[in-house]
Amino acid sequence: MPRLVVVSGRSGSGKTSALNILEDVGFDCIDNLPPSLLPDLIKQLNSEGINDDLRLAVGIDARNLVGDLSKLPDILARLEATGIEVSVIFLQARRSDLIRRYSETRRKHPLSHETVSLPEAIDLEAKILSPILNISDRNIDTSGLSLHQLRDLIKNTIVPNSPEHMAILFESFGFKKGLPDASDFIFDVRCLPNPYWKQELRSLTGFDEGVIEFLESQVEVAAMLSDIIGFLTRWIPKFQANNRSYLTISIGCTGGQHRSVYIANRLREHFAKEQSLVQVVHKEISA
Repeated sequence: MPRLVVVSGRSGSGKTSALNILEDVGFDCIDNLPPSLLPDLIKQLNSEGINDDLRLAVGIDARNLVGDLSKLPDILARLEATGIEVSVIFLQARRSDLIRRYSETRRKHPLSHETVSLPEAIDLEAKILSPILNISDRNIDTSGLSLHQLRDLIKNTIVPNSPEHMAILFESFGFKKGLPDASDFIFDVRCLPNPYWKQELRSLTGFDEGVIEFLESQVEVAAMLSDIIGFLTRWIPKFQANNRSYLTISIGCTGGQHRSVYIANRLREHFAKEQSLVQVVHKEISA
């Protein structure tokens, strides 16, 4: 079946990188395509002998006319009715991360000008893109992700929809940075003993042996991990049976350095033995 992937999202969230990744895995990519031109593009491809091997990705964002964006859901529905598999990927990041990225690169936000500040442009863009967010198949929060982690997420996202191949993502985060935007479940592990209060462990992370040994010596940590595993073991099959393609499970502690990293890693290790597509990302630490 021919495939069309629409890549959209907030400016500065990684849309260009996502399109580059899709191009690397065999998609023909077009950036900043007005939605109203999509039917004509597909018609042209049909006239040239479109076939089941076609894989097309288009970038659509706030640079388009607002009226065009509001027509996108109907346009995609009509394309699906012709037998094209359509999926929409929406990328976003925390407001603070977007402001920092633009400040560091000194790039100009496409909606900012002499009377609209960068924060105002970011907020305005969120409203403009809401028609696409509302129909997205996958909402990806790129806050703290490396290009390597984003590449893995994009690759898993384009796996054909199948209950047997539901992609499961475990992500650690810090509550002091705010809640993730695209979680199906959030588990708060701030009640667990905190390695941060041990001077020799403060600068380490949940990957380091000292932190691992400390956490594994705590009865509460083992109990929390067991309860989360039990909950997910019961309910993951229900999501699969409901034809879900993606499930994002977020684990949060105060800073996203120790407890949440350890728990997310252990969950990934456990469920990777049972599921075919299991990933882990850590939003507050370097990859």
